Amino acid sequence: MHTPNNKVILTLKLLVFWSLLLLSLNTIAQHNSKLIAEFDSEQKTISVIQELTYFNQSNDTLSYVVLNDWNNAYSNKNSPLAKRFSDEFERGFHLANEKERGITSNITILDENANFLTWERDANHPDVIQFRLREKLLPNEKKIFKLTYIVKITSDRFTKFGYDEKGTFNIKNWFLTPSRFENNTFIKYDNVNLDDESNALSDFELSIKVPSNLVLTSDLNEINQTAKENQTLYHFKGENRLNFSLFLDEKGEFLSFKNEDIDVVSNLRDSRLTDIQRAIVIDKIVNYVAEQLGHYPHKKITISQVDYERNPFYGLNQLPNFISPFPDEFMYELKFLKTYLNTYIHNTLQLNQREDNWIYDGIQVYLMMKYIDEFHPDSKMMGSLSKLGILRGFNLISLGFNGQYSYFYMLMARKNLDQPLGSPKDSLIKFNEKIASKYRAGLSLNYLDSYLGQNRVQESIKQFFELNKKQQTTETDFENILKKNSPKRIDWFFDKIINSRDIIDYKINSFSKTKDSVSLTIKNKTATNVPIPVYGIKKKEIVFKYWVDSIAKDSVYTFPRNDADKIVLNYENEVPEFNLRNNWQSLRGFRLNNRPIKFNFMKDLEDPYYNQILYVPTLEYNLYDGFQPGLRVHNKTILDKPFIFDLNPTFSTKTNNISGKGVVYINQYYRDSKINNIKYLLGGHYLHYAPDAYYTKLNPTISVQFRPKNLRDNRVQSFQIKEIIVNREKSAFLTDQNTESYQVFNAKYYNGKTEVTHHFNFLGDIQLSKTFGKLAAEMQYRHLFNNNRQVNLRFFAGSFLYNTTTSNFFDFGVDRPSDYLFESDYLGRSETKGLFSQQIIPMDGFFKSKLENRFANQWITTINASTNIWNWIEIYGDLGMIKNRNLSPKFIHDSGVRLNLVTDYFELYFPVYSSNGWEIGQQNYQERIRFIITFNPDTLIRLFTRKWF
Repeated sequence: MHTPNNKVILTLKLLVFWSLLLLSLNTIAQHNSKLIAEFDSEQKTISVIQELTYFNQSNDTLSYVVLNDWNNAYSNKNSPLAKRFSDEFERGFHLANEKERGITSNITILDENANFLTWERDANHPDVIQFRLREKLLPNEKKIFKLTYIVKITSDRFTKFGYDEKGTFNIKNWFLTPSRFENNTFIKYDNVNLDDESNALSDFELSIKVPSNLVLTSDLNEINQTAKENQTLYHFKGENRLNFSLFLDEKGEFLSFKNEDIDVVSNLRDSRLTDIQRAIVIDKIVNYVAEQLGHYPHKKITISQVDYERNPFYGLNQLPNFISPFPDEFMYELKFLKTYLNTYIHNTLQLNQREDNWIYDGIQVYLMMKYIDEFHPDSKMMGSLSKLGILRGFNLISLGFNGQYSYFYMLMARKNLDQPLGSPKDSLIKFNEKIASKYRAGLSLNYLDSYLGQNRVQESIKQFFELNKKQQTTETDFENILKKNSPKRIDWFFDKIINSRDIIDYKINSFSKTKDSVSLTIKNKTATNVPIPVYGIKKKEIVFKYWVDSIAKDSVYTFPRNDADKIVLNYENEVPEFNLRNNWQSLRGFRLNNRPIKFNFMKDLEDPYYNQILYVPTLEYNLYDGFQPGLRVHNKTILDKPFIFDLNPTFSTKTNNISGKGVVYINQYYRDSKINNIKYLLGGHYLHYAPDAYYTKLNPTISVQFRPKNLRDNRVQSFQIKEIIVNREKSAFLTDQNTESYQVFNAKYYNGKTEVTHHFNFLGDIQLSKTFGKLAAEMQYRHLFNNNRQVNLRFFAGSFLYNTTTSNFFDFGVDRPSDYLFESDYLGRSETKGLFSQQIIPMDGFFKSKLENRFANQWITTINASTNIWNWIEIYGDLGMIKNRNLSPKFIHDSGVRLNLVTDYFELYFPVYSSNGWEIGQQNYQERIRFIITFNPDTLIRLFTRKWF
């Protein structure tokens, strides 16, 4: 609760008096905000006096009013926005200093009688303000409120909104504005960097002073500007607006392109195009969108580089300019089209942007697809690369430009990470929010359009935009318009496509043919009953197309053949189908294999008409094999498959012998279960473990992975059982020759949750063999505090259940376990001296110093801890007890400095003091330095993909 003091009261009454002299009240039919503001470029602040006329357009009597204050989302490290950054592994916001963060402060609110009103922030929604009314506000009644506050602008390095190092400002959602009122309540949404604010429609009038060295641009209409005493006073107006932005820079980068109906102001960059070329592109796109959606309801629209960078066109057009396969003009056209559509749609539709997000995304992507079909029908996903004959065998190269939308959606569906289109925007994982769900929404509207025909979807969209110019709308309004314009029932579209994550998968079960007709039965593999098109193809030309509305069990469908030599379901991929590989059948007579084998170099998209085998040269290294050139042969295309083989024979340059590894597995996903997937795997290695000896390893494995129903929850649980079968050749360099061959049964359970500010995991492990049995548990905890101090804790405990071995090969390792299961990426696993012996793996005791007793054959318990002293420089300490047979338990310890360059991937450890004494002054200190390093591509890829998945 906030109450002002007397001095503030007097000052504010004077400010209100002054503002009333400057601002006059007009009769309006909605909310109205008149703002007087002064911008301070040095302090990065805006001082605001605001007169808000609130109009109760509902049928409810209001006792309080809710205002959105999204600028306050940047105020601290515990806000919903900060939590979102942490979930998505974005460290910048948490590590930023106080000056870089924004805040809304010194807020006061007065009613028409200059009485101060108390206000508060909702404990569950800190980015909104709620203030109580002294007198209730009746339906169709208006009240005037006077507000003053100071806006501290944030740095743009978090969301691209704010100020940058060059002194440029791009600010949005910086002022207080009424929240949307719907279903008898105010919508309270926090700013989580999704551009889905719940603002109510308002009229705006803005008078703002800025330093004269800055040029101010806004999407409001500029009335006039006056220069005086090193400042410029700008006056803007705008009606029926949900929001507006301000852009300030020294150069005045925005250029105006006037169309017959609208003034387009843009700083969308492309130095390779002339102003005339850009004007032609802009005019073309503005006219196209006006034809599809109707005329823009305002006189001016602003298309900024920041808006594009926040929502770019994800694909190959993001490659550097010097390797871009697309012409410059096409690149600019695509960027401007996407940004213009996004701005147009969000400034026009009066929907709940968080709950009804699929409509915004669907219309945008649908119109982009239509635009490409109309103006660039022959464009390919890989642009000019499709003209290179050497690459034409790749499906990635030959795929049409619009074909990529389906593949980006299918990328997530095949990983079992897709989400219903009707899900609230803040519940989507990042890849779905930015790419997959957005693309599937457009594909779905395109699917419905193809099914209904006669441009009924396009016409419905246009009618919906006209309705939005008159009233606040909901998803139901859009659904009603579509159903009204449809000659067929389309309940399935909303039940199965929009509000469900049910997958679609049809296959041709059987067929028969005559010279004049073809008959077939269609199997619905997932029981998702939606329309599917049937095509007849002759030499890649369509000779017939029919829609089958629903698939009844055992029904036979007969079509005129029209000389077709192939029959295909969903040939043009209108239906967002899970698997296209079972959709076609040749009519040319008997064929041993309906899908011939096709060899592809490197990686490719899945081609439904071939069995693809991919090959790629590889180069690996370890100390004993040296460099290992090889040829990897596999069937892993960009989309996941249920069956994978991956074989990688290599040549050892040190021994001039063959080595290698391989794996085959079946991956079974579960759509509606707590189990995410079960993997059945058989892997094998044939590599050197010592300079003169190979090891052979086989590991049949069953792995079960669980994932929470809420996919944004980073918690991962898994259970794994496997049998490790190892055969080691004898080596003259090693003494543990009683362990050449062995088998170990291993069961593991993992439960962990990771984000930027917090990590916790538990790992339970049991190993059973003829000569030993072991039980171990590990817990890790990592927390990043608000003062940027990070604490890392790890606890490990392990005990032998039985142990009849006579060497230390299977013992718990204090600082460097032997890795007898051959699961760790040791560069020189059998080394006892030299650089490669200094590599450590976070296993067992995980000590960094090499102590006198390096193994435990009865039990071990250790605690590893570290904390940072400056950025990535940390101090560490390890404590433990080890117990060996016939000896008393022994206490051990070490400590030193840790350079935590990339946690778990690249770290250096410098021992200082341990059970050995002071280590710094001891001989050959450089041999005591330890390191963690990871070269495994899959592990490194996860370092980046965790931000998206």
